[in-house]
Amino acid sequence: MIDQLSPRGRKLVEAMHLFLEEHVYPAESLHEQQIRDIGEARTSPPVMETLKLKARELGLWNLFLPHSEPGHEPLTNSDYAHLAELSGRSLYVAPEAMNCAAPDSGNMELLSMFATPEQKTLWFKPLMDGAIRSAYAMTEPQVASSDASNIQTSIVDDGDAWVINGRKWWTSGVSRAQCELLIVMGITDPDGDRHQRHTMVLVPRDTPGVRVERELTVFGYNPIDSHVEMTFTDVRVPKENLLGDVGAGFAMSQARLGPGRIHHCMRMVGAAERGLELLIARAHDRTMFGTRLVDQGVIREWIADSRMEIDQLRLYILRTAHLMDTLGNKAAASEISGIKVMAPKVASQVLDRAIQAHGGAGVCQDLPLARMWVESRLVRLVDGPDEVHRRSVARTELARFRERRDAGFPGAYSYLRA
Repeated sequence: MIDQLSPRGRKLVEAMHLFLEEHVYPAESLHEQQIRDIGEARTSPPVMETLKLKARELGLWNLFLPHSEPGHEPLTNSDYAHLAELSGRSLYVAPEAMNCAAPDSGNMELLSMFATPEQKTLWFKPLMDGAIRSAYAMTEPQVASSDASNIQTSIVDDGDAWVINGRKWWTSGVSRAQCELLIVMGITDPDGDRHQRHTMVLVPRDTPGVRVERELTVFGYNPIDSHVEMTFTDVRVPKENLLGDVGAGFAMSQARLGPGRIHHCMRMVGAAERGLELLIARAHDRTMFGTRLVDQGVIREWIADSRMEIDQLRLYILRTAHLMDTLGNKAAASEISGIKVMAPKVASQVLDRAIQAHGGAGVCQDLPLARMWVESRLVRLVDGPDEVHRRSVARTELARFRERRDAGFPGAYSYLRA
């Protein structure tokens, strides 16, 4: 499992190491400065455009698609897992530089699987070229959106158009200057089966009736990608803007989120690895009461625990990727839920230790630790909160127990019959 990289995957990992060391890490401070200078304009920082050109030159472009598109050879989930880990070492630069950042990556997967040829020409190709950005409008403030079947935004058939009314929030990327497309999920059949009531439509960003009500900060941060609360008031789009089939929105959302969750998780491994490296470097360089920090027992425990936790998590995720490649996403659903819980938990723990070792420096803008910690905490909510995924894992384990018991092979459960 450790050596499961394909020949192409191995070459890309080597190129990724080069990209990070020679281009991404040196650009991080400049990227932050340019974002501050750009302010509310939310245009792409010039250094990001330079990094995109270098990523394309190295072949590190659009690597996330788990299935084939003309001209785009797919990688396995196992291959991409290693690349996603490396990109997580620079969470706010590397994924976007490779055109592998959310929400665009998930949106491109949706378009790749469900878009018509005309929709692919209009939206998918510009997204794959990095010429435009997009957003995914699913989550709503009025309902528990961790259950996507709860979504209430209405999409009504009005002859030659779909009419959309509703309120969304935590819609990421809408304020980016290059954002031109919204994929909106809403309800088309209020009385239908809870998993067949919803539909997705493609909404150009400048459509009348689309309004950003406010921007939402994340633990006080207001990142360039932005997260907004927005309303759709009598928004009309042509019938041909339907994505996929009417009533298939819920199933499509799950198809989008499954691969995306493993991407999030491996990026968390990369963030944790960088946090551990920074922790060790700091402990080597600092002395307290006449003793180097690295010689303190508690620091060595932090280092040891971090290494064991990261390695356990990586193997868990790679096993999940292997199951997705060999048995499919549905067969790996429980494992996908499991890594979604464990990845931010481990990353948060490791990054917290690194912050503690750095003292005041760990929480300021001089290091990436604070923002990576914020991201790790946020991942406990995005694509489903921990509690929902724990529920899924428990449901799978209970089903396995019942299957073994009913088949007459109780094994370790035999004492229950006593």
